[in-house]
Amino acid sequence: MEAISVFDIFKIGVGPSSSHTMGPWRAAQQFMAVLRNRGVFDRTTRIVAELYGSLAKTGRGHGTDIAIMLALSGDDPVSCDTETIDERIAAIKAGRTLQLGGTHDMAFDAKDDIVFHLFDPPLPFHANGLRFTSTHETGEVITETYYSVGGGFVVQEGDEVTGPRAATLPYHCNSGADALRWCAESGLTFPELVFANERVWRTDEDIRAGLLGIWRVMAECMFRGSHTGGTLPGGLNVTRRAAQMNHTLLLEQVGPDHVSHVDVDAWMADVRLSTPHFRLILRWVSTFALAVNEENAAFGRVVTAPTNGAAGVIPAVLMYYWGFCSPDVVSDEGIVNFLLTAGEIGSFFKKGATISAAMGGCQAEIGVSSAMAAGGLAQVLGGSPGQVCMAAEIAMEHHLGMTCDPIGGLVQVPCIERNTMGAIKAITAAHIALESDPDKAKVSLDAVIRTMWETSQDMMGKYKETSEGGLALNIPVIVSEC
Repeated sequence: MEAISVFDIFKIGVGPSSSHTMGPWRAAQQFMAVLRNRGVFDRTTRIVAELYGSLAKTGRGHGTDIAIMLALSGDDPVSCDTETIDERIAAIKAGRTLQLGGTHDMAFDAKDDIVFHLFDPPLPFHANGLRFTSTHETGEVITETYYSVGGGFVVQEGDEVTGPRAATLPYHCNSGADALRWCAESGLTFPELVFANERVWRTDEDIRAGLLGIWRVMAECMFRGSHTGGTLPGGLNVTRRAAQMNHTLLLEQVGPDHVSHVDVDAWMADVRLSTPHFRLILRWVSTFALAVNEENAAFGRVVTAPTNGAAGVIPAVLMYYWGFCSPDVVSDEGIVNFLLTAGEIGSFFKKGATISAAMGGCQAEIGVSSAMAAGGLAQVLGGSPGQVCMAAEIAMEHHLGMTCDPIGGLVQVPCIERNTMGAIKAITAAHIALESDPDKAKVSLDAVIRTMWETSQDMMGKYKETSEGGLALNIPVIVSEC
C-alpha cells in the first residue's frame, strides 16, 4: 500500500503545469541523479529528451521544454529565480549550450535535443511519457523512461514503491471509508488522524511549520497576482484581471489609502477589513483564484494543490476562511487542519482515480481541488468526519465529466476562470454538508471517486489535455513559443 504524505500533495514549484512542467523537471533531475550514480555525469556530452502523448501535444504551451532546460541547468523549482527564466532560456537557445547541473558546459540545441513526438503513439503506462538518452565520452549510452502521472508525481519505468512512499502508517487510509472507520475507532478528528500519520516522516514542529510555510507561499502568490497587471505570455494575449479587481474592491471597501501595498501582510490585513456580504465575498474569492492562476500561467511560484492548473482553488477557499469567517474559528491551527484534511482527500483521489488531466480531464484537476477545499473548509468550520467526506463528495459530484480543453495548449483559457468556479463550488459544498446528516447521504465520497475514474476511462482522448477537442478546437489561435 502506497503511503502519500500531505507534503506530496502540496508541493512548492513553478507554473504553469504540474504534469507538464513540474513532472518533467523532476524527471530530468532524477535522470541526472542516475548519471551521477553511474559515475558518468562529468563525462556527459549530450542529453536528448523525447516527449510522448500529451507531453508532446501540449508540451510547448505548458513549458515542458523550458522545465527540462532549467532542470538540466541545475535549477530546482522550489528555489529558482522565476524572474530570470525568460532570459536564461533565451541564452541557452542562442548559445546552444547549457551548464549541465550548473557545473560544466554541454552542447544543447533545444530544437534537436528536445523531441516532440506529436504523431507517435503515447508510451504504454501513462499519457505523459518522456525518455532521456545520454551519450558520454566513453561512448556509453544510457536511456531511462519516466512518466509524469499528475500533480508533479513522477514514476520511473520499472520502479516499485520504495523509500518514504513505502512507509507503514498507524492509520493507513486508501479511501474515505478507511478514514471514517479509523476516526470512529480512535476517536480522532480527521486532521488529527492525518497528523498522526505525518509523524512517520516529520516531527510535530516540522509538520506545522511546513504547512504554515505552504500557506505563506499561497498567500504570497495571491498577493503577487493581485498586484501584477499586463498580458500573459504564450500568444493568446490574455489580459490579467486580478490586479484590477483587487484595486476596485479595496477602493470600494477600505478607501484610496489602502489600494497599494508593499507586502503581503498589509494586503491581507486590509482584505480582512472588508465588509463580509455575499456579493463582496464572491468577488474576493474570484480575485484570489484568478490571482494564483494568472501567476501560474506566467511561470510564477505556486503551490501544486493538487495540480498547478487547479492551484487557485485551495488558496482562494483558505483566504475565504481566513478573511471572512468568524474570528472565533480562524487561527493558524485552523489553517494546518484545513491543509491536513484537504491533502488527505487529495490522496484518496490519487489512489482511487487520478489527479492527471491527461488521464481524467479537468475533473481530475479542478474537480479534485474543489473536493479537497470543500473537505478542508467543512473541517475548520466544525464539521464531523462524515460531513468532511460529504463536502468533498458534493464538490466532486458537480465536476464529473469536466473535460480538459486548453486553448493553444496553454493553462489559461478556460483553466484560469475554472479555478474561480471550483472555489465557489467548494464553499457551497462545505456549507451544504454542514447543514446535512452524512448518514442519510445517497452518494459516498468513495462512490464519487470510483465514478470519476470510470468517467475518465470513458472520456474520449481528445478531451484529456491534448487540445484536440472542446474549446481548444473551436477557438482557433496562433500561439507563439514560450
